[in-house]
Amino acid sequence: MKRPLAIAGALLLCLAACASAAQDPADDTRTQYPPLLANSYFSLNVGRIGYVFSSDQLAPGFRAETMDIPHLAARADLFGHRFSEHFSAQVTYIRPIEYVNYKNVNGDNEVHRIATAYGGVTLVWDTHLTERLSAYAEGGLGVTSRSGFEIDGKTVVKEAHFAAGLVGAGLAYHLRPEVDILLGATYSPGRKSFDQPSTRLYSMGMRYYMRELPAAVVEENRHAAFRFPANIVRLGYSSNVVTYGVNTFFSKTIPVFFGGDIETRRGFTLDYQRNVFHSSVFAVDLGASASYWKSQGDKEVFQTMSVYPLLRFVLKHTEAADYYLGYSIAGPTFITESIIDGRDTGDRFTFQDFVGVGAFLGRTRRYNAELGLKHFSNGNIFTTNPGIKIPLTLTLGLTF
Repeated sequence: MKRPLAIAGALLLCLAACASAAQDPADDTRTQYPPLLANSYFSLNVGRIGYVFSSDQLAPGFRAETMDIPHLAARADLFGHRFSEHFSAQVTYIRPIEYVNYKNVNGDNEVHRIATAYGGVTLVWDTHLTERLSAYAEGGLGVTSRSGFEIDGKTVVKEAHFAAGLVGAGLAYHLRPEVDILLGATYSPGRKSFDQPSTRLYSMGMRYYMRELPAAVVEENRHAAFRFPANIVRLGYSSNVVTYGVNTFFSKTIPVFFGGDIETRRGFTLDYQRNVFHSSVFAVDLGASASYWKSQGDKEVFQTMSVYPLLRFVLKHTEAADYYLGYSIAGPTFITESIIDGRDTGDRFTFQDFVGVGAFLGRTRRYNAELGLKHFSNGNIFTTNPGIKIPLTLTLGLTF
């Protein structure tokens, strides 16, 4: 089990050793979007999801007293890229904000949640109707995932996981060169063999493009007061010595991050981050990490290896330090164990999310310190998803 972590750690060190050192401001090319990001975009949409859940999904002999079918849902185009004037490709994720619930099935006085999620890769074709208004159509491969439940060892609602098409259409109003307002409809077919109904989402949202920046903005970014190191190598330590109060606060009291049913006792993380773009107020990094964890329940050992995007936002600049907020979501991750503390995590593939506040310290900003939270989840793209909760983590690093 330790061998994959050692190999990943050695790879991270090699990447760090081979990376170029931070440049002088006059030669800093990271103030313009690189080819990977130029003409790329992401979007966030909210709307109404419709699907016909009923007693038809229940096995014969089972009846629910009541059902809740919430209709508020979100769609995120996690990453898209425009290849030409009319043609784009994107990775999409859709889920309801609150899941369908079956209540008091055969008098058991329990609430049974049915978690559904949809993912997909679609191709998009759009055409201008007016100078500011475009129409688009999309289509591609989608994946539908739905959890189920049992009562007294008998399957009441079976799990569903299958590939299907994902199609959609809509309008885009070009508010600014980098901002579109979207109005769209998305359709995912059902599957009779799983008693999974078809799904329709009607949504409205915003799309943000990373357009090539004007020369004046590029020059302004080069001379920003806040420094963005080109490379960072860091070592983090996670511990539940202060319990999970911080996790609970930010996942339930102020729900801005994620919790999890599997708790981690402690862990170590080695990661490397490479800055690929920065403005005067925020930065985009690409990172890779290798981690060693021990669970809270059965003291089981497992490792994770991740690659991830990171957004870093300026909080305050002083002579002694630069302070920031860092946020990363949906970093693809390999996990060495799929059963932890008796809970099925879904598969060996999952996603890493983390949030933290930190600072670059010293006259040359040579040192990095950060305090944050981490979470692993497959986003319900598999039929089980308890989530792995990582306690408060202290990270120290060197920049170059």
